[in-house]
Amino acid sequence: MLLALYTLIVVMLLFGLTIFIHELGHFLVARHYGMKIDAFAIGFGPAIWSKKKDGVLYKVGIIPFGGYVALPQMDPQAEENYESEDGKPLPDVAPWKKIPVALAGAVGNMILAFLVAWIIFFIGKPSQPSERNTIVGFVMEESEEFRQGIRPGHRIITVNGSAVGNWQDILVEAALSETVHFTIEREDGTIFEATIDTTDEYMGLRSVWGIAGISYAEVLQLIPDSPAERAGLKAGDRVLEINEQPVYSPTHLSELVSRLGGQTIPITVRRDGERLTFPVTPEHDDEMDRAMIGIRFNPWAVDYDEVIHPRPTELIREFSTLIFRVLGALVTPATSGMAASALAGPVFILKSLWDMVQNSFAMALWFTCLLNVNLAILNLLPIPVLDGGHIVFSLWEVITRRRINAKFKTALMTACWFLLIFAMLYLSFRDVTRLGWVGRSSSDPAVEDVRDDETDPEYEPEPGQN
Repeated sequence: MLLALYTLIVVMLLFGLTIFIHELGHFLVARHYGMKIDAFAIGFGPAIWSKKKDGVLYKVGIIPFGGYVALPQMDPQAEENYESEDGKPLPDVAPWKKIPVALAGAVGNMILAFLVAWIIFFIGKPSQPSERNTIVGFVMEESEEFRQGIRPGHRIITVNGSAVGNWQDILVEAALSETVHFTIEREDGTIFEATIDTTDEYMGLRSVWGIAGISYAEVLQLIPDSPAERAGLKAGDRVLEINEQPVYSPTHLSELVSRLGGQTIPITVRRDGERLTFPVTPEHDDEMDRAMIGIRFNPWAVDYDEVIHPRPTELIREFSTLIFRVLGALVTPATSGMAASALAGPVFILKSLWDMVQNSFAMALWFTCLLNVNLAILNLLPIPVLDGGHIVFSLWEVITRRRINAKFKTALMTACWFLLIFAMLYLSFRDVTRLGWVGRSSSDPAVEDVRDDETDPEYEPEPGQN
């Protein structure tokens, strides 16, 4: 009971701080420019606390998923028919002033992200194996990396002649090169070399496409009456081997399982410090068209006794890269479906933060840093209802020296609000389904060995899945 109460308080503080700092940015810059401010709210719905001071209503809503600063001079409906308390007309605000007001929320989140990143640097955080080594966790069979002999378990020694110590080093070396030259060590100690062309991802940065770093195949959930559950596996088990072959990532495990349908094979896990082996028989799933054992993996699996101190700039760059990769995948026809299936909603975000608070406060801070970078970037997308949309509207006014028709702008923003609300409700329902809080079928790809998008090692649907 005390642990649950502590977790609830910390989750609300960290999540609330993320929302508060964003809205505070808007509030402070709007006040600096002398704009009319009607309300400063954290959360939506009925107020659980409110107070009016100097004409501004401050309140905390019962629904914690967001907040807002009510600025009538940036509201297209209020531009024409706003009625102030003193009966005076609402003065116009120059569009060049609206741009920093809209930008200030994202700036606030990035400032908070850097502050949290510095705290993580000083106290350290539990780590994933790809943050400590350069062992390959998965190789796509259709990739050039596979054709040149790179396999899971191999260790990358150098990239373009530079020694690398973790997977982030590899990404940095590849980011500005059209071709990368790997020196690689096989598991038997022999050395070979491979030259791979990189792919253009975004903003001129490039990446190797066909390989991914090592990550833990740790069980988050088991499908009821699945082969894994019948074999005796439990949530928290970390899969080490299957059919006496080492497992280097969830995707690697899925690949191995897909070849072993109908065979009873040993699966070795680590549970509470012990190595345990169980017989499991993968079963063919008609919908997914491959053999599966019925596991959903923990994307946040880390070593709590292996603490690292990531540099703040590297941590922010890593999070930014991840978010831009997902956005790039969403607008790329070949990967848009996979990217959309991997998106998480507010329920999953809060559940992830809840789990991290219970396991490690440092990981909770790490996740909070990610949330702030994510909120900053997403809010600057040029979508009418987001801050980026307001910036686009204001830039249009600056360039054309004409105000956009208020009715058109209102209709556009209203439509986007409905789409955003629908998306949040849909993602929340999918989160609840994936977390097992409502019924689901065993063929739900969200709870199988890995999702289809995880067969693309470059695509990183969830933080930490390197």
